[in-house]
Amino acid sequence: MAGLFFAGQINGTSGYEEAAGQGIIAGVNAASSITGDEPLIIERSQGYIGVMIDDLTTHGVDEPYRMFTSRAEFRLQLREDNADMRLTELGRQMGLVDDARWEAFNRKRDAVSRETERLKSIWVNPRNLPLAEAERVLGKGIDREYNLADLLRRPDVSYQGLMSLDGAKYQNQELLDGLVGDDVSRETARAIIEQIEIAAKYSGYIDRQRDEVQRAAHYENLKLPEDLDYNQVTALSFEVRQRLSRQRPETLGQASRLSGITPAAISLLLIHLKRSRVKGFAQESAASNSTEAV
Repeated sequence: MAGLFFAGQINGTSGYEEAAGQGIIAGVNAASSITGDEPLIIERSQGYIGVMIDDLTTHGVDEPYRMFTSRAEFRLQLREDNADMRLTELGRQMGLVDDARWEAFNRKRDAVSRETERLKSIWVNPRNLPLAEAERVLGKGIDREYNLADLLRRPDVSYQGLMSLDGAKYQNQELLDGLVGDDVSRETARAIIEQIEIAAKYSGYIDRQRDEVQRAAHYENLKLPEDLDYNQVTALSFEVRQRLSRQRPETLGQASRLSGITPAAISLLLIHLKRSRVKGFAQESAASNSTEAV
């Protein structure tokens, strides 16, 4: 219903956090509808708010909805330590992030990038890292050359430990005192270290999930025509046609997550759209396929 924005229990959720999450989106989009700006949409891979809203609009509710982390298929991406990296830029685009906060975010983002690159540029090998020193920090000696970023991926190796290595020091205490930048607080410096450590130790899993997000975007980016008559897709069962007609998903990705919609049904819908030569769909589908292949 155009111009009407709800949040909280009326949408079937239970809990303060769920209501607050919907409330900020409802408020932003109510304002955007008046100013004529594009609505704020948080994807499932961008934040738990996106997971919650997508669940509510595609699955519906038959009992009070709570936002559990298990509902998010990309939860390795949705970590507390990287919430600012995921959402601050989006907030800035919507006018929700002021200049002071934006500058602070950029300082932190630059510091994380700068320190990560520095760790990758420092190399140690058996010749310049004594066995006793390696055993103290790494638990055992090294048999070849490593950079500090590689060593940080080891489960029992900490950033603080690496900074104490002879020849590899960046004086961790100085970092905490603001060496990353004179205007970076001690608390921010700790957050920078935590983010670098998490990204290093779970990099393999994070990269794999990032690939999954990109593959899923193939369906998410395929917009379904607003006036599509699902009753004309005779290859689909009557029940599937009814559900699609009632829910009116915006994208093929949303359609694929509707209860009772199987992968086979999505394939049949794709075939129908291509055969019907829906305006713009063939080109968009081809572009998405090219991106997926790359």
